[in-house]
Amino acid sequence: MKLLKTVRADTSDTFVFDKAAEPGEWAISGALLFANLNPATLSGKRRTAFRSGFLGISSFGWSTLVQVVEVNEEQRSTAVEQLAARLVERCGAPDLATARAAAEEEIAFAASLCDHPPGMLVAVSRRCENEAIRESFRTLQANSCAKPAPVFSFVEAVGEEAAPPEYIDLVGLVDRARR
Repeated sequence: MKLLKTVRADTSDTFVFDKAAEPGEWAISGALLFANLNPATLSGKRRTAFRSGFLGISSFGWSTLVQVVEVNEEQRSTAVEQLAARLVERCGAPDLATARAAAEEEIAFAASLCDHPPGMLVAVSRRCENEAIRESFRTLQANSCAKPAPVFSFVEAVGEEAAPPEYIDLVGLVDRARR
């Protein structure tokens, strides 16, 4: 049996979401948190969570990526119980029994996304279509290159009029994104 766990490939989740999930949390789709909202009214980090976030069960934080992992029945039961408790605490479920039934459904749906080898990464794309939330999931395979691809490459323009140099303040961009 397999479930999903949150992954943090880089620090971007910590500034694109209001709250980032911690790496290694049990995860579900998270669409349930948007069920009673109008996605057209969402903006900023909340909109980013709607469009591309998986929900970490422990923190109720968001993760862009999750990983398929092998689990035993005890781990699955733990994930269900954690989610049921959060549904009571954070979502106003009337009681633990009702929350547990909803948690079972959410965990079963998450497990249905795990028809891939352990270690496979999964991403979500969510949108509102005909007043319903639609999700599509894609898998990401690790690059088989032994060496990382270059981030920048430079090309010399020959025979063209030289353009003035362009300066990009990467540190400033990150600082503004965190605000």
